[in-house]
Amino acid sequence: MSARDTGKRPGASGKPWGGRFQQATDPTVERFSASVAFDRALARYDIRGSIAHARMLAHSGLIEAADRDAIVSGLEAIGADIDAGRFAFSDRLEDIHMNVESALRERIGEAAGRLHTGRSRNDQVATDLALYLRDAAEAAVQGLIQLRGVVLERAREHVGTVLPGYTHLQRAQPVRLAHHWLAFFEMWTRDADRFRDLRARLSRAPLGSGALAGSTLPLDRAHTADALGFEGPSRNSMDAVASRDVALEFLSAAAICMVHLSRLSEELVIWSSSEFGFVELADAYSTGSSLMPQKKNPDVPELVRGKSGRAIGNLVSLLTVQKGLPLTYNRDLQEDKEPIFDSARTLGDSLEVTAGALATLRVDVERMREAAGDPMLLATDLAEALVRQDVPFREAHEVVGKLVAHCVEGGLDLGALSRDELRRFHPAFPAGAGELLALERALEERALVGGTARARVEEAIAEAQERLDREQEESA
Repeated sequence: MSARDTGKRPGASGKPWGGRFQQATDPTVERFSASVAFDRALARYDIRGSIAHARMLAHSGLIEAADRDAIVSGLEAIGADIDAGRFAFSDRLEDIHMNVESALRERIGEAAGRLHTGRSRNDQVATDLALYLRDAAEAAVQGLIQLRGVVLERAREHVGTVLPGYTHLQRAQPVRLAHHWLAFFEMWTRDADRFRDLRARLSRAPLGSGALAGSTLPLDRAHTADALGFEGPSRNSMDAVASRDVALEFLSAAAICMVHLSRLSEELVIWSSSEFGFVELADAYSTGSSLMPQKKNPDVPELVRGKSGRAIGNLVSLLTVQKGLPLTYNRDLQEDKEPIFDSARTLGDSLEVTAGALATLRVDVERMREAAGDPMLLATDLAEALVRQDVPFREAHEVVGKLVAHCVEGGLDLGALSRDELRRFHPAFPAGAGELLALERALEERALVGGTARARVEEAIAEAQERLDREQEESA
């Protein structure tokens, strides 16, 4: 953020704070360096951290109880004004910290000057950011719980619905729609785990690290850490104020999750086209054309797909900012806030609208089944029928490849070939294609763990529900 412990902190007049500087900050520099337009998102965390710090100062005998009480009540009142939209933020005060501190001084007078005892804006902002990231990660987890609940319910509805699975966007093998959607449940489960995991790296409180070397004052860092819900104080003051790897971890988890959302969005865009016709998005999650009255455009999944690029860009942006920074704090780190806030907001919105679109879309079961009914999708089953007759797979693969070419060239239905016709290509075929390529049989024979057989899919749904229920209980 805007933490430079050079003492150059502009007050309301534009004159730098402290005795080192004699000239007012140039107005262009004020505009260029101001961060309050976006770092006001940290307001509640800044006030929480300041209240904990004030109480610790009194606990340590560094300020009087009366000053502590005045500071705490003043900060609480400022927080209430911010929540109610009554607080007047000033760009002249550079950042959220100085806005709060200036307002506190106006409210309670000289006692406000004691709040910054033993504290730098470096450890202040690092603490604010850690608190913000904790909440942002939890919000992502909750959004993923909601979305996974939706996809699980849709999977439960469509255990019997069959569609082609694709590789290279070419029809490959038939699968149950429930199985397909459970693939996204698994991806989003790992996404939720990533957000939970990063909380372990947010267990140490930076407050008390000062500008970089700690403080000569008898601060009780454990006191503030406990008050703010941390396991303890950070172990190294330089690391505490200079590092943003947990922010990178959050941006990485957000980018990966957005990519998963984008992949589903891509399928919804394709599936809702007239060429596929597998699904129709609800009107509430579609838009029309300004020119063509017949159009129903899948704007919601298209926007999610597009916004994934922002999340990826935010991660790359902060990686680039950090790659050349020496220890400890450098003003470049002010550039960490906007990517973090943007990714958190973009992810939250994307999770919400994706859940809504998925919950309300209509599935054309017959269109899917018709597409899955092409016997060519079961060519692998023919090869495996030969394998069961002790034919080496490579030989079986070549035989079936010739069969497929024969059908394509002759305009023949692979599923209609008799046993005798199959045996012209290999004598080991045990039956005609009509028996070997039955769709339901093909699905049910894929009964390995993780397969698309009904029993396996129903087991997967039950296990997924247990996992989701457990997560909801733990989050309550």
